[in-house]
Amino acid sequence: MYFHLDDLPVVFPYDSIYPEQYAYMRDMKRALDAKGHCLLESPSGTGKTVSLLSLIVSYQQHYPEKRKLIYCSRTVPEIEKALAELKRLIEYRKRYYPNEEFLGLGLTSRRNLCVHKEISKEKRGNVVDARCRSLTASWVRAANSKNKDDPSKLCEYFENLEVADIEGTGPGPTMPNGVYTLDDLKTYGKHAKQCPYFLSRKMLSSANVIIYSYHYLLDPKVATMVSRELSKDCIVVFDEAHNIDNVCTESLSVDLTRPILDASTKSITALADKIEELKESNSEKLQNEYNRLVEGLREVQELRNADELMANPVLPDDILKDSIPGNIRRAEHFVAFLRRFIEYLKTRMRVMHVVAESPVSFLQHVREITFIERKPLRFCAERLSSLIRTLELTDLTDYGALSKVAAFATLVSTYQKGFMLILEPFENDNDTIPNPVLHLTCLDATLAMKPVFERFSSVVITSGTLSPMELYPTLLGFRPVVVESYMMTLARNCFLPLTITRGSDQVAISSKFEVRNDLAIVRNYGNILLEFARAVPDGLVCFFPSYLYLESIVASWNELGMLQDLLKYKLVFIETPDAAETSLALENYRKACDNGRGAVLLSVARGKVSEGVDFDHNYGRAVILFGIPYQYTESRILKARLEYLRDNFKVRENDFLTFDAMRHGAQCVGRVLRGKSDYGLMVFADKRFARADKRAKLPKWIQAEMSEAYVNLSTDMAVATAKKFLRSMAQPFEHSQLGISLWDEKLLEEHMQKEKAKRRRHEAEADEMEM
Repeated sequence: MYFHLDDLPVVFPYDSIYPEQYAYMRDMKRALDAKGHCLLESPSGTGKTVSLLSLIVSYQQHYPEKRKLIYCSRTVPEIEKALAELKRLIEYRKRYYPNEEFLGLGLTSRRNLCVHKEISKEKRGNVVDARCRSLTASWVRAANSKNKDDPSKLCEYFENLEVADIEGTGPGPTMPNGVYTLDDLKTYGKHAKQCPYFLSRKMLSSANVIIYSYHYLLDPKVATMVSRELSKDCIVVFDEAHNIDNVCTESLSVDLTRPILDASTKSITALADKIEELKESNSEKLQNEYNRLVEGLREVQELRNADELMANPVLPDDILKDSIPGNIRRAEHFVAFLRRFIEYLKTRMRVMHVVAESPVSFLQHVREITFIERKPLRFCAERLSSLIRTLELTDLTDYGALSKVAAFATLVSTYQKGFMLILEPFENDNDTIPNPVLHLTCLDATLAMKPVFERFSSVVITSGTLSPMELYPTLLGFRPVVVESYMMTLARNCFLPLTITRGSDQVAISSKFEVRNDLAIVRNYGNILLEFARAVPDGLVCFFPSYLYLESIVASWNELGMLQDLLKYKLVFIETPDAAETSLALENYRKACDNGRGAVLLSVARGKVSEGVDFDHNYGRAVILFGIPYQYTESRILKARLEYLRDNFKVRENDFLTFDAMRHGAQCVGRVLRGKSDYGLMVFADKRFARADKRAKLPKWIQAEMSEAYVNLSTDMAVATAKKFLRSMAQPFEHSQLGISLWDEKLLEEHMQKEKAKRRRHEAEADEMEM
């Protein structure tokens, strides 16, 4: 359909539009017009992505400045979904704008885009990176330029990209207009005999829409290589952004262990040997590097970025303009410097008690013990990258641990506020065998977000489950011009939230730490699962607050014989911390649902299953949330962050813990509904969900369906209500009946006229008041 939003012509690739989609577009346009940031929560399954893309593409094509869209998502499947939606939209726009020039691209890792017939067979990303660099690094290509007849030493796909462009003197490569999914990009690369990975990187400045991972913007180590040339007027969208503050803090945190330090020592020895070899064979290279370092780091960093050797923490401009300190300028001096710093870290890990200190305190102790100053530590990451380039090393697999130590040194000496060092000598408090970990933990999400908000005029933060929304502006450090949470219009009540507060024996149930292992509660949770497994067809997904609790309760159910009873009705699959095992469990879970056997998936809030895995239609007819997914409050890292938020942002500990738990709980139950033609049950199994203050922190579209009659149920009452709901939903239902909640073009036009009349009336009243 084609309609106008104020003065903006919008092309929407469907015959009708939901009211919440229209409201979503309207508010987003308000933010773009104001060149400000916005925070928007749109219900799951209401076409948020297509609404966003339709509005922004129409906006950029209508106005002469044609602001580029940078769309960030979390996972490769989500990136592919967004690219497919964009492709469908652009195909539809051709009806109205047949000659429109448009280029949309996705960007991901070498492993996902490599088309080299040998390297693409590798499954491990670090191996693909190493083998790719061994063929594409500038010094490798220079050395092999005389051996072009030997195909094993060159990548023909990389070589076919314009050499002039690679050296920065040519017009650069071009691509036909269109939207390229990741598979399309690989197909085009094979056909054009050009490397899809490097081609997409070089086409970023020409593309109208770029879709890639959060880390390309939020992780400063990667952003400096990928996103540094993007213009300031770009529109930035963070989709599925309910967890964005955690992504920010994780991107600036580093953990060091004894194995990492031992591997770093080996790398230092290998570097020292390489330096001695280079001194004997070509000492001029080392002298040239020394001269560049005297001039400053900017040129060195640009050379490093050109070969993409190592992702390092971002450095302020004043450091880039400065020259490298004299004591680490020469290669052999820098290696000795790193060796001394690593030995110091090893001695720090020999303590048998927990140590928590600020970066200032840590640096003071380093200086007292080793006489290492703060300034040379700030340059460690970039100095290591420069040395690796000078030594012409392409396989960085053996230097990953050393790069972590260098990043640690740079971060701890660059940021004086917003970080905490925590040394834990044991993995768990009850352990007796030392397994020390030194955490450099970022406590302030604004450190990663601040460059994004300052650089780009419009940033859209959106998700289906952002509630409670009030803390995001504080945690991320920005002032949104629009903050909205939308309701869901439904032709039928296709999802039903149920709150179970007690078992059939009337014992109150909760996952509170003090009572969670009570036998009555464990048995009641098991009965809830058994009864719903009997009543619910196809797939049933359960979420627990932690892996530890999941393991504990499953073991108890097994002892009570409940697992054997459960297997009479459905197969059981369990999520584990291992990604490969979880992927296999998910695959088999879907197979069981497809063949009619039905299955139960036991998962963890904040795990892989809760983040971005959809359980649409028969894959998830019910989601049971066993307890409120609070974080482990004895975590020293969490305690440090809570203290920092309290002291610097006036956020109380309990407020943040509840905010974090409720947004993750909403994310879990939101997995069950992936469209208005879908239906399912949302079961909140904890007496605390009956409290009005807890329910008020859920998204409005979930709250709207939480009837007072269903917020204080026993197990048998909930099961009876669920059976009635499922029988009702199983009746024949034509998708066209959803027209009750759809707007056709005529209705939309009438609504817009009313909106304009209402706005004119308000303006007239304002003018009268001024007069």
